[in-house]
Amino acid sequence: MPEEKLNFRKASVAGSFYSRDKLILERELSMLLEAAPVINISRKIRALIVPHAGYLYSGGVAARAYSQILNQNYKKVVILAPSHESEFEFSSIFDGAGYTTPFGPLSLDLNLSKKLSGISDFVRISEIGHSAQEHAIEVQLPFLQSCLGKFQIIPIAMGAQTEEQIEALTAILCQVLPVDDTLLVASTDLSHNLPHEKAKQMDQIAVNAIHAFDETMLWREIQEGQIEMCGYGPAIVAMKTARHMGAKESRVLLYRDSGDISGDYLSVVGYLSAIIF
Repeated sequence: MPEEKLNFRKASVAGSFYSRDKLILERELSMLLEAAPVINISRKIRALIVPHAGYLYSGGVAARAYSQILNQNYKKVVILAPSHESEFEFSSIFDGAGYTTPFGPLSLDLNLSKKLSGISDFVRISEIGHSAQEHAIEVQLPFLQSCLGKFQIIPIAMGAQTEEQIEALTAILCQVLPVDDTLLVASTDLSHNLPHEKAKQMDQIAVNAIHAFDETMLWREIQEGQIEMCGYGPAIVAMKTARHMGAKESRVLLYRDSGDISGDYLSVVGYLSAIIF
């Protein structure tokens, strides 16, 4: 990778989705994580599925999953997210040295990124999908920095969430990723701008499929229009890859929608958090 391209992506939604002030952000995340109960799991968590809205709305839901990995030992974190701003026919690993947050820089695992992008054109190193308008990867990073020690990231934006792209990305991740010290994070929200009761009914189908660790059911319901989920591709890839890494079970820890915070139940966005272990 050319040296001049080893830039760090700035924290573009600090100040809107979460505080740009380091001390305020640290206190906010500490409160969210302390309020999230830790469940007793004897097996290693391989993946999380978490929302990517502003912390005011989805931070409490995300914290339910992140609290389960507090102080755990992961050296590599693969963040899988949908592309909201651009459409492209591959999965994009950021073409740079890393991302920054108010907590400081997070470096990419450049060697692993090269391996992942060197197998086929389905995964490429690119700036596409990592613009300042994208937020689905960035909002996960302060949570990860609060929970883990030293680690490197592989941020992957899925430009297309077709069956072909899902299968290709999964195969590449399964071929390249080390199992023992890697965490997968799938970034997704659920239904958008529906009335509360309709959203709850639709989102429950996604909750059921993820809780059952049934990515085939999740894909089928997506195809039939029974689920709205902006990051269904990342979620399915995480489920399939985690299964390859030895995961046997999935558990949805919390479901809420934006109306639970705003009080506006006429038009809500749904959120869930889940762990795969």
